[in-house]
Amino acid sequence: MTLKLPIYMDHAATTPCDPRVVEAMLPYFTEKFGNPGSRNHSFGWEGEDAVDNARRQVASLIGADRKEIIFTSGSTESNNIAIKGAANMYQKAGPGEGKPRGHIITEIIEHKAVLDPCKRLEKEGFDVTYLEPGPDGVITRAMVEGAMRDDTILVTIMWANNEIGVISEIPEIGALCHEKNVVFHTDATQWVGKAPTDVNTDNIDLLSMSGHKIYGPKGVGALYVRRRRPRIRLVALQEGGGQERGFRSGTLNVTGIVGLGKACELCAAEMDSERDRLLALRKKIEDKVVSELDVVQVNGHPERRMPHLTNISFGFVEGESLMMATKEIAMSSGSACTSASLEPSYVLKGLGVGDDLAHSSLRISLGRWTTEEEVDYAANKIVEAVRKLRDLSPLYDMHQEGIDVSKIEWQAH
Repeated sequence: MTLKLPIYMDHAATTPCDPRVVEAMLPYFTEKFGNPGSRNHSFGWEGEDAVDNARRQVASLIGADRKEIIFTSGSTESNNIAIKGAANMYQKAGPGEGKPRGHIITEIIEHKAVLDPCKRLEKEGFDVTYLEPGPDGVITRAMVEGAMRDDTILVTIMWANNEIGVISEIPEIGALCHEKNVVFHTDATQWVGKAPTDVNTDNIDLLSMSGHKIYGPKGVGALYVRRRRPRIRLVALQEGGGQERGFRSGTLNVTGIVGLGKACELCAAEMDSERDRLLALRKKIEDKVVSELDVVQVNGHPERRMPHLTNISFGFVEGESLMMATKEIAMSSGSACTSASLEPSYVLKGLGVGDDLAHSSLRISLGRWTTEEEVDYAANKIVEAVRKLRDLSPLYDMHQEGIDVSKIEWQAH
């Protein structure tokens, strides 16, 4: 088999749509075009049936009841509805009373789709605690418990981190929240469809997910909202036709919803075999680079990580240069280019990783069609590129001579 370039290894950013998902969606672009809100003719009934079936498929994947699934445009919208909706519903005191509106707990390495809504709520009078994980990136029950207050109304902790794949103690945190009568939300975008989920035994009240992370279409996602023990209520962010139990008004994206449902069905059927296969491939990459290169660091907890995702820092190599040297492999750099400067990943910085290593990291995320041949090629290419770049680095030469470059005092001229 001839290797086809470029190779895609950025599945944590988005996944290709599974052909079986596309096949399920196609009729709803053309002949099955009815609006599920049109309940006085067969075209609308057909659309409504398709949405109901997808609702069952999504609910089945996470152990929920179909009535607890709210369709959205993706995890960003789901996070905003959950966090802002819960905060405003369960606030302790209204604005204008001169009192805090309630206390929220999250973490500093959450996705921006959680951090930014929390910052917005801070401006509106809520008090937010941002937990700092240790070097392993795991948020534990004990950390959350230590931050709990009498006025805590909401905890939002992501299940698996999108940059380092680390898995936090979600069921344990959820149990704590239920003991304290606090609403618990998790951004499960990188978790759902890749690992077993049961919102009841995992003690989850609100859960966000996206279709395009699980081989479904972009622009569609879901929010799980618990209906009993306890029943969770939310203040809606937008009003209109009252669709989705009033939580998310607007004409439903039937085509996307059908695709999301089919993607969930496929994940449920293939999850176990995929997990084992991807874990073996991920370990193969890690073993190759760690055994053949020095000054290499695999970021995050050594075991509590998603099987498909690894984040590796390479000392004495600049991340963007490494990306350019391996441009036939689609990966993510640990640096994000801003308008004025190159900033290291805030997630890695949150783990205490130094600027030098944070600037030199690669996120490699494997997927359903990643082959062993591709993994071998990528691992060899990364090792080769790092060696070439280090050949050009005077700092690496000094390191090899036994000089601690971190202790060097540089003089400006």
